[in-house]
Amino acid sequence: MAFGITRDELNRWKSAVSRGEIAFLTHYWLDPRFPGCTTVTKVGCADKGRLAAWCRENGLNPRYIHDRDAFPHFDLIGSKQAEILRKEGLTDHLERFRLE
Repeated sequence: MAFGITRDELNRWKSAVSRGEIAFLTHYWLDPRFPGCTTVTKVGCADKGRLAAWCRENGLNPRYIHDRDAFPHFDLIGSKQAEILRKEGLTDHLERFRLE
């Protein structure tokens, strides 16, 4: 379950993903499979080849891409999430969701 984002933020992410851009959406999230993790960053791109290449460039296995119709994405959680947000210059995500 996602929370802590606005509908506008979600729609902007969806638009960027649909255009084939690598887009980032961080939100609060709870999943009992990942105790202690309270956020996730969805890295999406409708161009699955481009998304797979992005995964490989960042040391991530593209087989874990969630192939969701128009919005394929890779879920970043934990220390890798903060590392990549830092690398991508997304300090607003780090600050807003207290990931530092």
